[in-house]
Amino acid sequence: MTSANPLPRRRLFKAGLALTTAAVVAPAAAAPTASAAPEPAGADPHTELNDLEQRYGARLGVYARNLRTGRVVAYRAGERFAMCSTFKAFAAAAVLREHGHCAPLDAVVHYPPRDILSNSDRTEEHLATGMSVGDLCAAAIQYSDNTAGNLLLRQIGGPAGLTGFFRSLGDQVSRLDRWETELNTALPGDLRDTTTPEAIGRSFEQLTLGRALGTDDREQLVTWLKGNTTSAERFGDGLPEGWILGDKTGTGDYATANDIGVAWTTRKTPLVLAVLSTKDAQNAPVDNALIADTARVLARVLAPGE
Repeated sequence: MTSANPLPRRRLFKAGLALTTAAVVAPAAAAPTASAAPEPAGADPHTELNDLEQRYGARLGVYARNLRTGRVVAYRAGERFAMCSTFKAFAAAAVLREHGHCAPLDAVVHYPPRDILSNSDRTEEHLATGMSVGDLCAAAIQYSDNTAGNLLLRQIGGPAGLTGFFRSLGDQVSRLDRWETELNTALPGDLRDTTTPEAIGRSFEQLTLGRALGTDDREQLVTWLKGNTTSAERFGDGLPEGWILGDKTGTGDYATANDIGVAWTTRKTPLVLAVLSTKDAQNAPVDNALIADTARVLARVLAPGE
């Protein structure tokens, strides 16, 4: 396979070391920490989230934060869940951070037919011509194209390179160990390819609303996320009409259904939302409605009237 030169792992790790304490571009006043942030008076989201778990027969993990008020909703926020395709947003961010050095977005990547995986319509369509790195980022985020996800991983040193990128953000929890499509097995108790709602939510916040990326790169990432086509029945269904959403979904075995994103209310208040879920049976049906119902709870609790 011929492609744009992959990123040296040393450069990827070194470039992010200074970002581990990246500030969030949010309100002028410092926001409370997750453990100290108050919830709206009278709200009891934990009871509602527990009820959703019972109704759908799932384990649900939530980390959500209103950046204007600092209010946080955390439910099983420290428990591990399979990341699945949510990793693709972070792979694209890693490429963005380094594209000026080794992976320019207009560099064309060529790939052989054997690289084409399931759910890879965009890369299969361009098999004869190859795709630019930027187009691969868009395909991975907006269509969850599996081949595009793997091609991005090749640019940043594979799963280990992405784990290093998480560490450069100060995220000591999230890890990627395998490639598409093996990373979606989501075996109960398996630490491979997992994260926690709080870890991935905080990392996502740094990339989309903080200073972990330069201004232009952050805007490009958010533009790709706003163009996502896979979440109409998840956050897209659960959030109020008129809100603007930029997100990335993930789906795997054991009914793993994830959505992470930023939603801007009609008053332009940004909410970071990380909702991860799974069930006990390997072939259990995925319930998109669980994610949508969770988003409804979070929107009402964190941004009432917006």
